[in-house]
Amino acid sequence: MLMCRGLAEIASDYIDGELSHRQNLTVKMHLMMCKDCRTFIGNLRASSNLLSAHSSGKADEEFLRRINERVAEALNDRQNKGSDSE
Repeated sequence: MLMCRGLAEIASDYIDGELSHRQNLTVKMHLMMCKDCRTFIGNLRASSNLLSAHSSGKADEEFLRRINERVAEALNDRQNKGSDSE
């Protein structure tokens, strides 16, 4: 089963339509069950659209990698806080 951290790692590929059919279905199933990840994907999609609309070139790959790492860390921290309270 796809966890939030795993989704964060492949979110850009999902938005760009670069996942296999199976991966795409797995992401969609996770999004049906996880409000936080639906919000995350929505925000990532909006950010991507803004970058596309307001830039003449492609975003710096290193910058995008750092953003993805920080988002994955934030989701992991959120998951850990949730499991600590159980």
